[in-house]
Amino acid sequence: MTAADYQPPRFLRSPHVQSVLGSSPLRRRHGERSLAACEAETTGHIIDGGNGVRLHGLHSVMPGDEPRGLALLLHGWEGSVDSSYMRLTAAALLRAGFEVFRLNFRDHGGTHHLNEGLFHSNRIDEVVHAALDVSRRFGRRPMAVAGYSLGGNFALRLALRAPAAGLPLAHVAAVCPVLDPARTMDAMEAGLPLYLWYFEKKWRSSLARKRELFPEQHAFDNRVLGLRMRPLTQWMIERHTDFGSLENYFDGYSVAGDRLAALEVPASILMAEDDPVIPVEGFRALRLPAASSLEISPWGGHCGFLESARLDGFAERWIASRLADALG
Repeated sequence: MTAADYQPPRFLRSPHVQSVLGSSPLRRRHGERSLAACEAETTGHIIDGGNGVRLHGLHSVMPGDEPRGLALLLHGWEGSVDSSYMRLTAAALLRAGFEVFRLNFRDHGGTHHLNEGLFHSNRIDEVVHAALDVSRRFGRRPMAVAGYSLGGNFALRLALRAPAAGLPLAHVAAVCPVLDPARTMDAMEAGLPLYLWYFEKKWRSSLARKRELFPEQHAFDNRVLGLRMRPLTQWMIERHTDFGSLENYFDGYSVAGDRLAALEVPASILMAEDDPVIPVEGFRALRLPAASSLEISPWGGHCGFLESARLDGFAERWIASRLADALG
């Protein structure tokens, strides 16, 4: 199963149709129904992110079955464990014989109350620590990780750090991962305004919730919430990180160029040529080790990869296939 097998009908070949439908209420309901149909046992857990950080996630397993492995799933920015692609991917993995742990990043999925500090994209340490905690709790079997968009970026950085952290990862799969955050920001500002508006709206809502919960620590006013994406990111960097500048912050979580050449964990990357959010050019410049692969489809939009009017997705089947192959 490769990107060449993805042949969407003509009415689904627009990148904007793919991207918008992929996160639509219709697909959200499809994800709910698909996961419920698996009849898996799902339990919520508070996970140790180290240094007092608490993260939340959901563990799902098919009752009575002996799983072939454990899959850790990471969502995109302002997504959650309940995003449609997370539920649909969990369903595909459960049907393929995996147990699944879906992890919420800090301040995602209604978890703003668990930590005082704000989420930002360089909080990789707590995700590594959380993955270790998940592995200790459920790691009776081989473990793999998969992620979408920013979650794909976190998954790849997690794989880079896994050997030194003592995290036993067998494979990593990433769909439309953020490679170069600076180029992604440029692309959103130059592209269809819908995407920038969507992420700004969700981030402002998240920040407002954080201010409501921790007014003494986050006493910013509504003028801050009215900033556009770039100046709002700059505000966050200056007040809530030690990076000092937008350039240093973006460089801190970039995996572009030769940064993935050091991967010891085999990786599979799926990208769409027509992604309207993440420029495809950076993927052609990637240096990957021999055990890793990159597949670029002509279609798919940003994390869409829809296959039919039922809104089934190629990406979730691709992840299940890649992880099943890796774990035998």
